[in-house]
Amino acid sequence: MEGIYVTVRTSLSPLSGSYNILWVSLIGSQCECPPVTSVTDAQCLFPGSSCTMLVKPDKEIGNVVLVRLRLEARPGFPNLDWHCLDVELKLSSDATEVECFPCNRWISTADGDVELRSSRVCLLNCESLQILREHRARELQNKQQYIRWMTFVEGGLRCIDTTCVQDLGPNLGYTRQSPGVNVHYLRGFTDRAEPWSSMTELEMLFIHNSKDNTVAKYVKSHWKEDAFFGYQCLNGCNPLIIKQIHSLPPNLAVTSEMLKDFLPESSSLELELERGTIFLLDYEILDQVPANVINGRQSYMAAPLCLLHYNRLGEMKPIAIQLQKNAGPQNPVFLPSDSATDWLLAKIWVRNADFQVHQLLSHFLRTHLLGEVCCIATLRKLPEIHPLHQLLMPHIKNSLQINIQARGSLLAANGVFDKAIGSGLKALPLLLARGTDQLRYTSLCVPDDLKERGLDKLPNCYYAQDALRVWNALHRFVGGWVKLYYNDDQEVQRDSELQSWIQEIHIEGFRGFTHTGFPQTFQTTAELTKYITMVIFASSALHSAVNFSQIDFNLWMPNCPPAMSRPPPQVKGSVTEEDLLSFLPDVNSTCSVLVVLSLLSKPSLDYVPMCHYREWYFSSGAPHKLVQMVQQDLRTIAHDILKRNSKLELAYPYLSPNNIENSVAI
Repeated sequence: MEGIYVTVRTSLSPLSGSYNILWVSLIGSQCECPPVTSVTDAQCLFPGSSCTMLVKPDKEIGNVVLVRLRLEARPGFPNLDWHCLDVELKLSSDATEVECFPCNRWISTADGDVELRSSRVCLLNCESLQILREHRARELQNKQQYIRWMTFVEGGLRCIDTTCVQDLGPNLGYTRQSPGVNVHYLRGFTDRAEPWSSMTELEMLFIHNSKDNTVAKYVKSHWKEDAFFGYQCLNGCNPLIIKQIHSLPPNLAVTSEMLKDFLPESSSLELELERGTIFLLDYEILDQVPANVINGRQSYMAAPLCLLHYNRLGEMKPIAIQLQKNAGPQNPVFLPSDSATDWLLAKIWVRNADFQVHQLLSHFLRTHLLGEVCCIATLRKLPEIHPLHQLLMPHIKNSLQINIQARGSLLAANGVFDKAIGSGLKALPLLLARGTDQLRYTSLCVPDDLKERGLDKLPNCYYAQDALRVWNALHRFVGGWVKLYYNDDQEVQRDSELQSWIQEIHIEGFRGFTHTGFPQTFQTTAELTKYITMVIFASSALHSAVNFSQIDFNLWMPNCPPAMSRPPPQVKGSVTEEDLLSFLPDVNSTCSVLVVLSLLSKPSLDYVPMCHYREWYFSSGAPHKLVQMVQQDLRTIAHDILKRNSKLELAYPYLSPNNIENSVAI
C-alpha cells in the first residue's frame, strides 16, 4: 500500500488561517493510525490553502471512517482559531476517487480532538459500524455539556443557559452586516421626558423620518379610517389575532339592536354571525396585567374586545369596542355612531393593546423563542450527520445569538421595554407565561390557522394568501427531504434520535404541556413533514411578516402607540379632540421605540433569502435538486406577488420570498 494522501483545506475567508500546528489521525474500521503533522509547511493553515500529507499506516486499518484533527499552539506565535473547509483522502497520488470529510467550522486548541465523518448522511439505524454509532453518541454528549436549558420566565418557553454571546463560540455565533439605518432624527430626543406639545410636533418628527417610506405615509393619511383599521388586522404587522366568530363572547355587552345601523339594511347581527362576516379581536390576555411606570409616571393598559364586520364591499370595519374584559357600567361599548373623538380613542386603545401582544407574543414568542427551543433540542439530540439537523440548522441557528442579545438589552433593565413600553418588565413574565399557555400547534400551522380563523377565503387578506402559498412550497420541499431519508412510517418510528429530539422539545422546551396539541412523538412521515415545515416557516416567513413590517405601521405613532399615559375612559363623552394627545406616550419614549423598530425592520446587507443555503450539503445530488425546485416555486410566488401588488393601492410585500430572510437574524 502506497499510503493515504490526506489533503487538508483551509477556508477562503481572510481570517480563517492559523499559525498553529495541525495533527491529523485516521481512524479506520479496524484500528487507527498515529497522528501525523506537517510541521515544516509554514503555509499549511493559510487562508484558501491546501496542504497534503502522506499517511503510511504500519498495519491494515480498514476503511477510513473518521478523520481526527487537533490543533497545537506554535511556540511564540498567537494561538488563533482555524476555519477548516474539509479533509480529502486519496489512496494514491494519481487516484481520481476522492473521499471528502467536510468540516466547515472553526477549530481551536481548546477543542482538543475534533472528529470528522464522511459526507454520507445517514440515520442511526443505518449505521453499520459500532465506532460510528459511538461517534454520534459522543458528539451529542459533548454538546450537552455546554448547550443546556434555562428558564427565562416561569411558565414560558425555555431558553439556552447563558447570558453571554461569546459562550456560544464562533460556530454558533454570527456577524451581521448592518444596513446603516438612519436614526439620526430620532436619537436627539432622549432628554425630552414630557408629552408631545401638539400633533404638529409629531408630524415634524414623521416628516424627517419617513422620506422613502410610502407605506408609513399611507398609514398616516388613513389611520383614522375604519376600513384601514380593519385592513391592518388582516395585513398589518400583526395579522395573527383577528378571527371569525359565529357567536358572541358572553363578556361582550352588545346587542343586535345596538349594531343594526352598522350592518346591511336587510340583515341582522344573528344573520351576519351565521354568514361568517363577523370577526373578533380579543385581547383578554392583557386583563389585569400591571402597567409600566414610564418617566416616573404611571402608564395604563386595557384588555379590549373589538367586533368587526366584513361588508359587501370587501371592507373589514370595526363596529363595537369594549375596552376591558368584563362588561359593566364603567366599561361602555363604543360604537361608530359615538362622537368622532370617543370612537377614535377606542380604536387607539385597541391598537395599543395590539402593540403589546404583537411584540411579546406574535413576534418574540412565536418566532424567536420557538426557533431557540428547536435549536437547543437539535444541538442536544440530533448529531450533525442527521438529515434533519442539516435541514433545520440554517433556519434556527441564529436564534441563539439574537435571543441572548434581546434578553440582555431590549428585555432587560433600562432597555426599551423597561423604559418606554406600556407592558414593561413587570408584565413581561406574566404575558409570556399566558402566551405560552395559550399557544396551540394549529395556530402555527398556516393551513389550520387560517381555516380556524376564517381567513382562508377572504379575497383581501394578502397575509393569508401569501402565507399559504409559501407554506405549501416549504411543505413540498420538506416532504421531499424527508422522503430522501425515510422510506416509510416505520423508519420514522424507529429513529430514536428523532424521537428523542421531539421529546426534548416537548418536555424541556415546552415544559411538558399536554394541552397545546404539539406532537410528543412522530408516527408518520406526514406528521414529521408538517412539524419541520412549521419550524422553518415560523423562523423565516412568519418572522418576516411580523418583524420587517413594524416601522411601516408604527412610524406614525398614534396609529400604534407603545404606551398610554391616561387610563381608558369609563364613560362616553369625557374627552375632547384636544385631549387625545395627552393619552399618547412621551417624546423620549416614543422616539426610543421608533429607534429600535427602525433598526429591527431592515434586513442586513448580507441576509440570506429563504431557502438559499451556504452549507455544503445542499450543493449537490438529490438535496441540490430539491433546493432548485423550491427556489423555482418561490420565484414564481414572488413574481405573482409583485404582479398583484402593482395593482394595489397599498402593497403587501412582507411575504414575498424575495423579502423573507432564511432565519431569525435580527
